[in-house]
Amino acid sequence: MAKIQIKQVKSRINRPARQKKTLDALGLRKMNQVVVKDNTPSVMGMVNIVRHLVEVTEVAE
Repeated sequence: MAKIQIKQVKSRINRPARQKKTLDALGLRKMNQVVVKDNTPSVMGMVNIVRHLVEVTEVAE
């Protein structure tokens, strides 16, 4: 399965609780933190909710 790299580039301060919980679910706790996840519809749905706070890049396996 394809992998994606997700990096938090903007702060979670003054964001709605839903967006904070979504960042937590993705494993992003602080600025510039990077996680690698499988490119699944559920992960892409979470990324879509916080797309203005994160950067997404494809990872070559």
